[in-house]
Amino acid sequence: MAENSMNAELQKAIECLRIQDVYLRNSQGDLMEGFDPKYSPEANDLAVQFKHVVTCEDVLQLQEDEKEVTLFRVHIDLGARWVVLPEPKVEGGSEEKEEENIKAVIEATFLAEYLIEGEPGQKALDAFALKNASYHVWPYWREFLMSQSMRMNLPKVALPAVQFASNNRESAGDQD
Repeated sequence: MAENSMNAELQKAIECLRIQDVYLRNSQGDLMEGFDPKYSPEANDLAVQFKHVVTCEDVLQLQEDEKEVTLFRVHIDLGARWVVLPEPKVEGGSEEKEEENIKAVIEATFLAEYLIEGEPGQKALDAFALKNASYHVWPYWREFLMSQSMRMNLPKVALPAVQFASNNRESAGDQD
Protein backbone atom coordinates (compact mmCIF):
# COMPACT_ATOMS: atom_id res chain seq x y z
CA MET A 1 0.00 0.00 0.00
CA ALA A 2 2.82 2.43 0.84
CA GLU A 3 4.40 1.81 -2.58
CA ASN A 4 1.11 2.64 -4.35
CA SER A 5 0.81 5.84 -2.31
CA MET A 6 4.40 6.79 -3.21
CA ASN A 7 3.71 6.11 -6.91
CA ALA A 8 0.55 8.28 -6.78
CA GLU A 9 2.54 11.14 -5.19
CA LEU A 10 5.29 10.72 -7.77
CA GLN A 11 2.77 10.82 -10.63
CA LYS A 12 1.23 13.98 -9.17
CA ALA A 13 4.67 15.63 -9.14
CA ILE A 14 5.44 14.49 -12.70
CA GLU A 15 2.20 16.13 -13.87
CA CYS A 16 3.01 19.43 -12.09
CA LEU A 17 6.75 19.84 -12.78
CA ARG A 18 8.47 20.98 -16.00
CA ILE A 19 12.26 20.78 -16.28
CA GLN A 20 13.82 24.24 -16.69
CA ASP A 21 17.54 23.78 -16.12
CA VAL A 22 20.33 21.51 -14.92
CA TYR A 23 23.56 23.12 -13.86
CA LEU A 24 26.76 22.62 -11.92
CA ARG A 25 26.72 24.32 -8.52
CA ASN A 26 30.26 23.40 -7.46
CA SER A 27 32.99 20.88 -8.18
CA GLN A 28 36.32 19.67 -6.90
CA GLY A 29 39.03 17.49 -8.37
CA ASP A 30 42.12 16.43 -6.41
CA LEU A 31 45.09 14.16 -6.89
CA MET A 32 46.58 13.23 -3.54
CA GLU A 33 50.11 14.29 -2.67
CA GLY A 34 52.68 11.94 -4.18
CA PHE A 35 50.26 10.33 -6.68
CA ASP A 36 50.76 10.94 -10.39
CA PRO A 37 48.32 8.81 -12.41
CA LYS A 38 50.34 9.21 -15.58
CA TYR A 39 53.42 7.49 -14.13
CA SER A 40 52.17 5.49 -11.15
CA PRO A 41 52.37 1.71 -11.63
CA GLU A 42 49.22 1.28 -9.50
CA ALA A 43 47.08 3.70 -11.57
CA ASN A 44 45.36 0.96 -13.57
CA ASP A 45 44.74 -1.22 -10.50
CA LEU A 46 42.74 1.35 -8.57
CA ALA A 47 39.17 0.68 -7.50
CA VAL A 48 36.60 3.41 -8.12
CA GLN A 49 33.99 4.20 -5.48
CA PHE A 50 30.95 6.38 -6.16
CA LYS A 51 28.69 8.80 -4.30
CA HIS A 52 25.19 9.82 -5.47
CA VAL A 53 22.94 11.51 -2.89
CA VAL A 54 19.99 13.89 -3.10
CA THR A 55 21.04 16.38 -0.42
CA CYS A 56 18.24 18.94 -0.36
CA GLU A 57 15.37 20.50 -2.20
CA ASP A 58 13.85 23.96 -2.09
CA VAL A 59 10.96 25.93 -3.55
CA LEU A 60 11.57 29.47 -4.84
CA GLN A 61 9.00 32.18 -5.55
CA LEU A 62 10.27 34.53 -8.26
CA GLN A 63 8.83 37.56 -10.05
CA GLU A 64 9.30 37.15 -13.81
CA ASP A 65 7.74 39.39 -16.49
CA GLU A 66 5.12 40.76 -14.08
CA LYS A 67 3.96 37.32 -12.96
CA GLU A 68 4.94 35.09 -10.09
CA VAL A 69 6.83 31.91 -10.95
CA THR A 70 7.40 28.99 -8.57
CA LEU A 71 10.51 26.85 -9.02
CA PHE A 72 11.46 23.57 -7.39
CA ARG A 73 15.21 22.88 -7.10
CA VAL A 74 16.87 19.58 -6.24
CA HIS A 75 20.52 19.47 -5.13
CA ILE A 76 22.38 16.24 -5.93
CA ASP A 77 25.90 15.46 -4.68
CA LEU A 78 27.90 13.13 -6.92
CA GLY A 79 31.42 11.86 -6.61
CA ALA A 80 34.03 9.33 -7.60
CA ARG A 81 37.23 8.43 -5.86
CA TRP A 82 40.08 6.22 -6.97
CA VAL A 83 41.44 4.08 -4.14
CA VAL A 84 43.90 1.32 -3.41
CA LEU A 85 41.92 -1.28 -1.51
CA PRO A 86 43.78 -2.76 1.46
CA GLU A 87 44.66 -6.40 1.75
CA PRO A 88 42.56 -7.96 4.52
CA LYS A 89 44.63 -8.78 7.60
CA VAL A 90 43.76 -11.71 9.81
CA GLU A 91 44.98 -11.41 13.36
CA GLY A 92 43.84 -13.67 16.17
CA GLY A 93 41.08 -15.24 14.09
CA SER A 94 39.38 -11.96 13.21
CA GLU A 95 39.74 -9.89 10.09
CA GLU A 96 40.92 -6.33 10.63
CA LYS A 97 40.05 -3.72 8.05
CA GLU A 98 42.40 -0.93 7.09
CA GLU A 99 41.11 2.23 5.47
CA GLU A 100 41.27 2.65 1.72
CA ASN A 101 44.22 4.58 0.41
CA ILE A 102 42.56 7.41 -1.55
CA LYS A 103 44.57 8.53 -4.60
CA ALA A 104 42.15 10.88 -6.41
CA VAL A 105 38.72 12.46 -5.95
CA ILE A 106 36.25 14.16 -8.30
CA GLU A 107 33.06 15.54 -6.75
CA ALA A 108 30.29 17.84 -7.93
CA THR A 109 26.94 19.21 -6.87
CA PHE A 110 24.35 19.60 -9.61
CA LEU A 111 21.02 21.39 -9.37
CA ALA A 112 17.95 20.37 -11.29
CA GLU A 113 15.39 23.15 -11.57
CA TYR A 114 11.69 22.67 -12.36
CA LEU A 115 8.79 25.02 -12.99
CA ILE A 116 5.85 24.14 -10.71
CA GLU A 117 2.49 24.25 -12.46
CA GLY A 118 -0.30 23.45 -10.01
CA GLU A 119 0.05 22.30 -6.41
CA PRO A 120 1.72 18.92 -6.13
CA GLY A 121 2.24 19.05 -2.32
CA GLN A 122 5.36 18.37 -0.29
CA LYS A 123 5.09 14.55 -0.35
CA ALA A 124 4.94 14.59 -4.15
CA LEU A 125 7.95 16.91 -4.36
CA ASP A 126 9.91 14.68 -1.97
CA ALA A 127 9.09 11.58 -4.03
CA PHE A 128 10.12 13.35 -7.23
CA ALA A 129 13.40 14.58 -5.74
CA LEU A 130 14.39 11.04 -4.74
CA LYS A 131 13.04 9.11 -7.71
CA ASN A 132 13.15 11.38 -10.78
CA ALA A 133 15.59 14.28 -10.47
CA SER A 134 18.56 11.96 -11.01
CA TYR A 135 17.27 11.14 -14.52
CA HIS A 136 17.82 14.75 -15.51
CA VAL A 137 21.17 15.26 -13.76
CA TRP A 138 22.84 11.95 -14.59
CA PRO A 139 23.88 12.69 -18.23
CA TYR A 140 25.59 15.90 -17.10
CA TRP A 141 27.46 14.04 -14.35
CA ARG A 142 28.55 11.28 -16.74
CA GLU A 143 30.03 13.81 -19.15
CA PHE A 144 31.62 15.87 -16.36
CA LEU A 145 33.24 12.83 -14.71
CA MET A 146 34.55 11.47 -18.00
CA SER A 147 36.08 14.79 -19.08
CA GLN A 148 37.54 15.60 -15.64
CA SER A 149 39.10 12.16 -15.22
CA MET A 150 40.67 12.41 -18.68
CA ARG A 151 42.03 15.90 -17.90
CA MET A 152 43.55 14.57 -14.67
CA ASN A 153 45.09 11.51 -16.46
CA LEU A 154 42.98 9.16 -14.34
CA PRO A 155 41.86 5.78 -15.69
CA LYS A 156 38.72 6.01 -17.85
CA VAL A 157 35.41 5.51 -16.02
CA ALA A 158 32.34 4.43 -17.98
CA LEU A 159 29.19 5.01 -15.95
CA PRO A 160 25.90 3.20 -16.61
CA ALA A 161 23.19 5.02 -18.58
CA VAL A 162 21.19 5.72 -15.41
CA GLN A 163 21.61 5.44 -11.67
CA PHE A 164 19.39 6.34 -8.73
CA ALA A 165 20.50 8.25 -5.66
CA SER A 166 21.69 6.03 -2.81
CA ASN A 167 19.18 7.67 -0.46
CA ASN A 168 16.36 6.51 -2.75
CA ARG A 169 15.61 3.43 -0.62
CA GLU A 170 12.86 1.91 -2.79
CA SER A 171 14.82 2.09 -6.05
CA ALA A 172 18.36 1.50 -4.78
CA GLY A 173 18.16 -2.20 -5.68
CA ASP A 174 16.61 -1.58 -9.11
CA GLN A 175 19.83 -0.47 -10.85
CA ASP A 176 19.93 -2.93 -13.73
